[in-house]
Amino acid sequence: MSTPFPFTAVVGQDDLRLALLLNAVSPAVGGVLVRGEKGTAKSTAVRALSALLPQVAVVPGCRFSCDPAAPDASCPDGPHEAGAGVSRPARMVELPVGASEDRLVGALDIERALAEGVKAFEPGLLADAHRGILYVDEVNLLHDHLVDLLLDAAAMGASYVEREGVSVRHAARFLLVGTMNPEEGELRPQLLDRFGLTVEVSASREPDQRVEVVRRRLAHDDDPAGFAARWAEEEAAVRARIVAARELLPSVRLGDGALRQIAATCAAFEVDGMRADIVMARTATALAAWAGRTDVLAEDVRQAALLALPHRRRRNPFDAPGLDEDKLDETLEQFGDSGEDDDPDPDGPGGGGGGGGRPPQDGPQGDGDTPAQAEPGEGGPTQTSGATEQAPARASEPFRTKVLTVPGLGDGAAGRRSRARTEHGRTTGARRPRGALTKLHLAATVQAAAPHQRARGRSGPGLVVRRDDLRQATREGREGNLVLFVVDASGSMAARQRMSAVKGAVLSLLLDAYQRRDKVGLVTFRGSAADVALPPTSSVDAAAARLESLPTGGRTPLAAGLLKAHDVLRVERLRDPARRALVVVVTDGRATGGPEPLALATRAARLFAAEGVASVVVDCESGPVRLGLAGQLAGELGGTAVTLDELRADSIAGLVRDVQGTQRTTRRAA
Repeated sequence: MSTPFPFTAVVGQDDLRLALLLNAVSPAVGGVLVRGEKGTAKSTAVRALSALLPQVAVVPGCRFSCDPAAPDASCPDGPHEAGAGVSRPARMVELPVGASEDRLVGALDIERALAEGVKAFEPGLLADAHRGILYVDEVNLLHDHLVDLLLDAAAMGASYVEREGVSVRHAARFLLVGTMNPEEGELRPQLLDRFGLTVEVSASREPDQRVEVVRRRLAHDDDPAGFAARWAEEEAAVRARIVAARELLPSVRLGDGALRQIAATCAAFEVDGMRADIVMARTATALAAWAGRTDVLAEDVRQAALLALPHRRRRNPFDAPGLDEDKLDETLEQFGDSGEDDDPDPDGPGGGGGGGGRPPQDGPQGDGDTPAQAEPGEGGPTQTSGATEQAPARASEPFRTKVLTVPGLGDGAAGRRSRARTEHGRTTGARRPRGALTKLHLAATVQAAAPHQRARGRSGPGLVVRRDDLRQATREGREGNLVLFVVDASGSMAARQRMSAVKGAVLSLLLDAYQRRDKVGLVTFRGSAADVALPPTSSVDAAAARLESLPTGGRTPLAAGLLKAHDVLRVERLRDPARRALVVVVTDGRATGGPEPLALATRAARLFAAEGVASVVVDCESGPVRLGLAGQLAGELGGTAVTLDELRADSIAGLVRDVQGTQRTTRRAA
């Protein structure tokens, strides 16, 4: 077994380490979501934490790690008699992104349950993680229904498996830690709210601190055991401090003054619901215990707000997360004079700094310990590169749209856009299982087994069921698609009012894609070529940022834009063949530059029609004289055209029908 990197040897990342330690002191805080760029010690710190947790006493032979002092009455391996237990280290269990539902919650043997009435249960990762750490790397890439199951178990402290009237319950209390890179997509707001704390991490920009990171990493890789031994004393000190804080925690007093500050802060930042207030209260209490105090101070409330509120703040989905610290300080000061326990003195007992103290750190410290607030997007140019280029226009106010769907029945990743065969949804039929049975179709199974009961010697009331009788339910739900925007940024689109309206329309569709769990891509064309401004990604935020900084000017290489989009789709099919695409071309239909530009664009458009790619052309032509070129382009694509005004709300209902109808007509003609 490899020796993990010591927790106390992690350089910087104070907020990350503090959030993890607070959950180790009080698991009721609700876990940690760690957001940040790659290579910032997210996984290293989480894996190192397990070595600091105190050992746990378990019932010998129990697969569910029951506490011998208070065994779970409904444990599937029980009932357990009171007695001495055995001690073992706390576990850290990793949940892979591609895990199945059965791997997470466990699986029932359906065949034995139907034939014998026996609850034969194989525990899942939730059982393994009980009384330990459950770590989900890239939690934003985990299927939504698995995240729902995971967070429900974390909230209730138990996992339930129910199949066709047969149910199993077992305890599942664990420290939940998720890490994610926001560039690869966001979690839904409802899921963000279920994580107790969130931390933004980034690499330090201080050269001395970066040198120390490399020095320690190389030293650990050369001699893991020797490196760990050099940090053993610091590790033991933190482990002892966690134990002491856990023992002190029940004695910590959360006074009315601190509660008023918590409530006022949550109200000032307009967070939804009451979970934020509860998490802040638990976090502030854990901070006081970590600092060795029995009273919650204003500094604890402030630190708790910085950890518990940024991901809950009411905001537009494309806004960067964060908290206005000036507003926070004003709120705490306004409501900080009425409680005798709200001493704002930063030099209170229990040390180590604000918010109950930072975790101990031996090594160079710098300003890079606390990540700076990142600016959203890449930033647009402030100077023009030529006489025909204009500075980026700001997007107009986004509006609500209705769904655009890809026709037919897909097999893509779960989402909320187009019809698809999925593991979750309404049951539409039954089939023989391919591999392990996950969703039993009871009626079809009984129907398959019934004709063979006499031949199998059935003599009692039970149904004799064999493996060949089992039937898997087929279900229909919704999938996420790849929405590829192909945006004309040429001089003919450069009128600021028009480009502002165009960006507002695309931003509205991006909001829709965010809500429906789509991947998005952005191709732009102007001058003499087309560029992939954003390769297909789950990060709709990145697409919105690139759109905001999009300059305009030059000729209109429409054919180049379509060919570039076709190439993007070809590569994406190799990477993700099950995900279907919807191409949204935003243009006035004009084509200029080079010989026969319109004929070249027509031939490029026919490539999409030949492959049956669903497409919509957003007609941006304006003025009293209209050439209707966007409509002609839509016909060649095998899609439909819609004006900017028709994109709004109820107008799209007819557009969806037109897209589907045109696609069917094109396929019949072919």
